[in-house]
Amino acid sequence: MTTSLAFFILALYFLMLILVAHFTAKGADTQAFFTANKQSPWWLVAFGMIGTSISGVTFISVPGDVGKVSLSYYQIILGNLVGYFVIATVLLPLYYKLNLISIYTYLEKRFGFWSYKTGSAFFLLARTLGSAARLFLAVQVLQLAIFDGWHIPFAVSAMVTIGLIWVYTYRGGVKTIIVTDTLQTFFLLTALVLTIILINRQLNFSFGEMLTAINQSNYAQMFFFDDFSYKHHFVKDFVSGIFIAIVMTGLDQDLMQKNLTCKNIGEAQKNMFWFCCTFALVTLLFIALGALLYIYADHIHFTLPSKTDQLYPTLALGGHFGTLAAITFLLGITAATYASSDSALTALTTAFCIDFMNIEKFEEKQRNTIKHYVHVGFSVLFFVVILIFQAYSEQSIIATVFNIAGYTYGPLLGLFAFGLFTKTPIHDKLVPYVCVAAPILTFVIDANSKAWLGGYQFGFEKLLLNGAITALGLALLRSKK
Repeated sequence: MTTSLAFFILALYFLMLILVAHFTAKGADTQAFFTANKQSPWWLVAFGMIGTSISGVTFISVPGDVGKVSLSYYQIILGNLVGYFVIATVLLPLYYKLNLISIYTYLEKRFGFWSYKTGSAFFLLARTLGSAARLFLAVQVLQLAIFDGWHIPFAVSAMVTIGLIWVYTYRGGVKTIIVTDTLQTFFLLTALVLTIILINRQLNFSFGEMLTAINQSNYAQMFFFDDFSYKHHFVKDFVSGIFIAIVMTGLDQDLMQKNLTCKNIGEAQKNMFWFCCTFALVTLLFIALGALLYIYADHIHFTLPSKTDQLYPTLALGGHFGTLAAITFLLGITAATYASSDSALTALTTAFCIDFMNIEKFEEKQRNTIKHYVHVGFSVLFFVVILIFQAYSEQSIIATVFNIAGYTYGPLLGLFAFGLFTKTPIHDKLVPYVCVAAPILTFVIDANSKAWLGGYQFGFEKLLLNGAITALGLALLRSKK
């Protein structure tokens, strides 16, 4: 695929998003930006959430990671399903009952001012780092497909990528994103299915032969039960998957903001149940795609890239599966990444405006001004963090994202769990110290776990360790009030 063709396809794609934004943002005030006036159809939210949850990490990094961990990622997804059930039956009813815009307002009602600000601050940190990591993948692909051919620096690619998100979200916010994410999910799923079909065509596989080839390959193992010290043992991944879903969806303003745009709690729960079933099926297709990519690479004696994240883009954009596959991949990774990152930018703007700027006390004109400045500020912050990833990141992005989640969402898990399952009052002013100390202690324990715990290795379950340390610290802050 030529550079000019890639540019033309993406230009049409973003023109479509900008046109959608133009029509959906008509008459949108700050309330529409934050809540879409609570008029979103549940099925539209459910379909769009697939794209938001998958992101470029699932699109590129999950298939690439099959070469290292086989199909074991699905152990986490099975745990996710339990986590989504908890969200639908415990957290969503709480948020609707309290009529929240920012979900971290709950922490103020339960503990006090400092707990509220601390919870929101950890979300801002977690989402900024996590979303910038996901965007970093998209910028790499655009660099490979377009900007390298024009000798344009990576920093300019990153600036253009973020600027495009800002253009179609700055007016309509979540009201626009509900629609654009639905379109982007459609492109993402189309890309996934078409790529699998085109690879099978290259390998002359029928559907049955594809399943047999995956089952007989070196990448077929999905469940690991033997060695508990292995970081991807089934119990570790399954339990981690439960809490990853709870914190990265249920305690995340980004995903919950969309759920809170539904008309009532019944529709929000219906959305969550349908979303989790579809999400499980789509992720199964992604790990199957990963196995197929490695089978194809073995078949043609292809030299594997040093980073697993580079396998899918290198094969797809290198013409191995034809021009249609290259176009499909480009649209798919762009849709996946933008569906995740555009809503993250809006959620970060919402959380900062509500939780730190107290935007509700201002007149509408002032609200708009504050909202625009905050929106621009987070766009600039994304740009800076992407450049840092470009300079220092060596892990696969899926590992990076879960590592970030383990350290940054742990305090949120501890705060909400302690708040929901105890009635203990605490010394609110000391909460920030506990929430900062918990990730530091988690890092120290993780770094020394082999020596201290008889060879035990922490995987994604360090999120649980972080949350448990936070909850224990809160218990020590017991107050008589």
